[in-house]
Amino acid sequence: MRIVDVEQIREAVKKAVITANTLLPADVLEGLQKALDRETVPRARRMLEIILENARQAQEESMPLCQDTGLVTVHIELGQDVHLEGGSIYQAINQGVREGYKAGYFRASMVEDPLHRSNTGDNTPAVVHLELVDGDEVTITVFPKGAGSENMGRTAMLKPADGWTGVRQFVVETVRIANANPCPPIIVGVGMGGNLEKACLLAKKALLRPINKPHPDPEIAEKEAELLQAINQLGIGPQGLGGDVTALAVNMEVFPTHIASLPVAVSLNCHSTRRAVVKI
Repeated sequence: MRIVDVEQIREAVKKAVITANTLLPADVLEGLQKALDRETVPRARRMLEIILENARQAQEESMPLCQDTGLVTVHIELGQDVHLEGGSIYQAINQGVREGYKAGYFRASMVEDPLHRSNTGDNTPAVVHLELVDGDEVTITVFPKGAGSENMGRTAMLKPADGWTGVRQFVVETVRIANANPCPPIIVGVGMGGNLEKACLLAKKALLRPINKPHPDPEIAEKEAELLQAINQLGIGPQGLGGDVTALAVNMEVFPTHIASLPVAVSLNCHSTRRAVVKI
């Protein structure tokens, strides 16, 4: 049994919040550079150059990659051999978010009630997903996501007879409808299987996987590549101004489902896909 004080989690979340909002992950930077290398439309190339320059300046000046510093999702993989002490893990996570957003001078975007719309002032509460796993480590993934991309997510309960053709059509149509709203070039997370809420969580978790790592199952990896090709043929391009590259990657996660169901969810992320991972 390993003892972890929640104070360590608070500090880790605080640091990860700042890192995620100012430092674009290496795989996303690599994806943007590859997009620039293969883009043939001059206007689209210029947009990609601006995006890369924005990432460089954000890193050098410790400034937000985007003015929408997002709703923070925190994914916790908690080893079953870990004993937490010192208080509530949820309070520690939210305190870390609170302190990180204050220290980084990041915009507070959370409102207390979806209808009354009173700002909480510190970008809390975070959305927390806690998963029990083997071992004695705590893995924390901090994932701020802006509303421009989050608002364009969709889910559907397809019929089993729709099969892969139906899933493919739904994913591509979701991107077509979104068009410029999620600030392309985007990363597309697809969740397939489970039930209504599981499919949505799968889609969001798919976005946590680096974009240079295809799914380990070759059949699913092939479907990711097929979807990416179909999406880029839409011609939406960087910032919706037309071009060869609408998406940098498609990541898919799959789970068993009911004999009468074919759930599918799509979560889109903008070119500023922000995530930071910390292990304790």
